Order: sequence, then C-alpha cells, then structure tokens
Amino acid sequence: MTASPHTYDESQIQVLEGLEAVRKRPGMYIGSTGSKGLHHLVWEVVDNSIDEAMAGFCTKIDVIVHPDNSVTVIDNGRGIPVGEHPQMKRPAVEVVLTVLHAGGKFGGEGYKVSGGLHGVGVSVVNALSETLTVQVKRDGKIYEQQYRRGVPQYDLRTIGETDETGTTITFKPDPEIFTETTEFDFDVLQSRLRELAFLNKGIEMNLIDERQGVSNTYKYDGGIVSFVEYLNRTKEVIHQPPIFIEANKENIQVEIALQYNDSYTENIYSFANNIHTYEGGTHESGFKSALTRLLNEYARKSNLMKDNDANLTGEDVREGLTAIISVKIPEPQFEGQTKTKLGNGEVRGIVESLFSDKFARFLDENPSVARKITEKAIQAARAREAARKARELTRRKNALENSSLPGKLADCSSRDASISEMYIVEGDSAGGSAKQGRDRHFQAVLPLRGKILNVEKSRLDKVLSNTEIRAIITALGTGIGEDFDITKARYHKIIIMTDADVDGAHIRTLLLTFFYRYMRKLIESGYIYIAQPPLYRIERNKVIRYAYNDRQKEQIIKEFGEGAKVNVQRYKGLGEMNPEQLWETTMDPETRTLLQVSIQDAIEADALFDMLMGDNVEPRREFIQQNAKFVKNLDI
Repeated sequence: MTASPHTYDESQIQVLEGLEAVRKRPGMYIGSTGSKGLHHLVWEVVDNSIDEAMAGFCTKIDVIVHPDNSVTVIDNGRGIPVGEHPQMKRPAVEVVLTVLHAGGKFGGEGYKVSGGLHGVGVSVVNALSETLTVQVKRDGKIYEQQYRRGVPQYDLRTIGETDETGTTITFKPDPEIFTETTEFDFDVLQSRLRELAFLNKGIEMNLIDERQGVSNTYKYDGGIVSFVEYLNRTKEVIHQPPIFIEANKENIQVEIALQYNDSYTENIYSFANNIHTYEGGTHESGFKSALTRLLNEYARKSNLMKDNDANLTGEDVREGLTAIISVKIPEPQFEGQTKTKLGNGEVRGIVESLFSDKFARFLDENPSVARKITEKAIQAARAREAARKARELTRRKNALENSSLPGKLADCSSRDASISEMYIVEGDSAGGSAKQGRDRHFQAVLPLRGKILNVEKSRLDKVLSNTEIRAIITALGTGIGEDFDITKARYHKIIIMTDADVDGAHIRTLLLTFFYRYMRKLIESGYIYIAQPPLYRIERNKVIRYAYNDRQKEQIIKEFGEGAKVNVQRYKGLGEMNPEQLWETTMDPETRTLLQVSIQDAIEADALFDMLMGDNVEPRREFIQQNAKFVKNLDI
C-alpha cells in the first residue's frame, strides 16, 4: 500500500543535520536573502573580531571587498583555537565553522561581553558561502582550511610559520542563496564600520574596496564623544565639548555622551554590546527619565521656572539633543519586533543612577552650560504649548465628519485604508488632471499650493501654523508628534507626485523632510512612495511610447527604426499631461512606476537632511561641489 499524498507520519519528519538547516531556511538565521542578509554575513565575521577587541586582544580589523564580491576579514586577535575539541574530536576552528551554537560565548570564560551572542555566527556564514577559507595564526604557525557551502575540502593543515597571531576569513556569498544580489554596498559597510570604531575607542577599522580602488581608515580615540561630534558636525552646538559619562556597576559598563545643538529635533542612538537598539529599551528609558528629572530640579533650584509653572516634559528637555548611550552587558536580552530593543530590567536602574550622579555634578560645576540647556528646554515648553493649540486645528472630529477634511482634498470612496492611496501633487493644474484621471474608488488627490515650509528650520508650533502642512496632517488622520498613531492612517500609500524638474525635486525634498522629522513611522512602515512621471512622450504613426529617462528615450527611438519620423515631446510638468495620459503613465497600478521610500540608516539619513535643509551653508556647498557632476536632467 502506498502512502497517500496527505499522509503525515514518521517518514515525513526531516532531520536537517548541521548546516543543511541554514541553507534550507537562511532567513531564520540572517533575516533575509536580500541585500540586508548579504551584509549580515560581514557583520557576523566582524563581530567575532570585535569580541576579541572587547576582550582586550585585538587592536586592528581589516575588511577587504575583492573585485568578485568576495570579502576578507583580518584581525590581529588571539586566533581561533586549533587544538582538538574534547567532545567533537575535531580541531576547534572546524567545530566553530561547521557546528551551530558552537563558540566561545556560552561557557562564560572565553568572553565576558559579546556582540555575537547566538553562536550561529561564522558557521552560518560558512553555510551560505560558495567558498570560505580560514587562516589562523597562533602558537608560531599558520593553519588553513577551506570549505565549499559549509563542507570542509581538506583537514586543517599547517602552511607556514609566523610570530604573529590573528584570524583571516575570506568568503564568497553563494549566488544560489542570494538570488537578489551578491554585490556589497560600500556605503552600508562604511557606516557600520565607522559606527563600530566609534563604539570601541582606539580600535583601528580599515575598509578596502578593491572594486573601486577606495580605502578608508576609522579610528577614534575619543570613542562615543567623537561620535557625538561627528553627528553634530553640520549643526551649531550650544556647548563644547560634549558631556561624557562613563561608569561600571554590577559588571555592566555604561558610556553616555551628549551635546545640545540649536536645532529642534532630538537624535538619541542607543547601543547594547555594539548592537544598535533601534527600538530603544531599558538603557534608553533610564537615561531619558534621569535627564527629565534632573533638568526640572535644576530649573526650579536656579529659579528659571516659577513654582506654579508646569514641569518640563521629556520632549522639552530633549529638543536639540544629540546623545549616544552605549552599554556592555554580560547577558543581554533583546525583545521587540526586530530584536533590537534591550529588555534587561536591571539596566534601567543602573543607567538612571549612574547618569544622575554624574550629570547632577556636571550641572552644578558648569552653571553657564546648565543655564543654556535649561533655557532651551523652557523655550521648547512654551513652543509646545503653542503647538498644542495649533494641533487642535488639525484633529479630525471623527471619521464621519467630512467637514473637517481639507477643502482641496478630493477623497476616495473606499474606507479601507489598506487599499486607499493619496497622491500629493504640486499645483492646481496637475491636481485637476490627477482628479479627473484617477480611480475614484481608492485614489485620493491633495493638491498643494506652492512650496511647503522647510521644517528643518522651524519649531513644531510654526510647522502647525502652515496651511499646506495642516492640510496634509488632517488628510492623513494620524495626528502628529505625541498624538501620532499609525493605526489611524486613512491611506496606506502616500504618493508624492511632483514635476520632473528642479522645483519638483525641491518640493519632494521638503515633503520628505517633513515626513522624516514628524511622521517617521510612515516611512519605516513603507507607506511613503514617490511617483515616477515620464520625461518624454515619443510618437510614431500613432504608436505612443513613454520614456522615464534619456537612456530609455534613445532605446525607444532605436526600436522605431532608423530614419523613422518620430515626434518627441519633453514634459516640463504634470500639468501638460491630459488626465488619460497621467492615469496611463503615473497612476494606473498596472503600468506606473513607484519608488518606495525607506531608511536604511537613520544616522546617515539624519545627517543628510540636516546638511541639505539646515541653516549651515558650508557643508551644503561642499556636498553640491562633490556631487554636481552626477546631476542629470537639469532644467536651465
């Protein structure tokens, strides 16, 4: 009797041995098989070298990207042990590279603090690499072993002698696994290695890209103080140098650096064992509550606030603050959606008490700085009160009361937010074409008059008094600032549709600055898109094709054939298109091209917005000079 296709018995239970499981379900181990997972391979290897550095045995790490997109990571640590493993009866280095959950982080003796905590690290890299070669320098010898897709090609062998120590790992990601891309992004590698160099002062990180012939060295003896100075490099700071606090308690090492600038936004980045805790956690909340309490106490003590004044809120005291919180913990617990939120309960109390002691002393010893910081927070509180009054105007009374929607909004008939889209368009003429051309069932159109306010240079109260911004907030329904609630979003696609010229690009940047600063969650949730209207309409014998760039235009003309009479029209703006053309090219879900806006690196994004949209002219001039040669389609 043959088993039916629906039989579920012992024969259906598969046991995936060793690294086979990783190749079967790579996403479980590295998050995805896209670009993020690809770069994760590098971090796993680098984390091992960093652990050596944190243990005090490594001072230099090299990351080399070769022309074939293989990567070599070299450190001058102790070298992975090569002796026979007592249980496995194989060299320890082979065990580390072929057995999941094998590493020096579990026994508690090898490493006190570690970033790579799962022990899946390099064995996963080995499993997902077409080839991997490990070289270990230790005990006066150089040892080598090579693997293909996680399988050793030969036993560990001695290939030479040396008086150095360290580990070199070269791996080439497997294209069978990484089907999307096997190409490493220099900027992504650069920003993470720079971050690691800041977080581990005195360690030299070298990035060498043989593809482009570029190399950079990152070494910061100032550690996270240098990090804060780097983040504030384009801003006007209120005090010099950054405030630095370092302390140990119960085997937990705490480092905090902070500096105020004259902007209206806060930038707090927290790390636990070098891992960026995007969602914060107990170390961040301990810091925030201590900061709020101490500045309120200081304001009252120095009579900057009257007895009947309301307390400063967390938002007030963090306006214009740039801070790095870095903790090193023997046994970290991560939680949250992305496993980037620190959950150790004891850390909150430790950070709070250590920071309180040191910061209170700083305020007493530096009265002029303390006064500047406190006065900035008091100004922020006054602006917050003005913003609260302005915000009342942007609140929708309830979903049924359409009278509270902005007058210019042509809403869609659907009440299902998951399918609803809102096009934000510049000007009434494009707005008119979009309103006529759209699918009324799920597409809403909000035309803007002129350019919205540059929010980078304005406080929330001023932002909320801008008519165009108020219309956007009201139409979206999410509220803003502390009232923001993404579940109330009336549209899950917010599409910025501007002309393909300089003004259009400027309006697009102003809108993105607003969403990034005040509704960042919309970008993080993948709700913000940019429409790609065509640049050219190409017609021959009533056959019409659209081109979105010059290369496409040349290609289409070529396809029409040599000597053919071709009519090429360049669109200056969306208003030149009739509703049918606009629908066909830019609004029809079947044929349109949309770019989803994402934030790969919040630290870099923040610096870019500040540089492009802030008050400081010099960094912007440098940026323009460096990038002018890449500009295309400039309307002069």
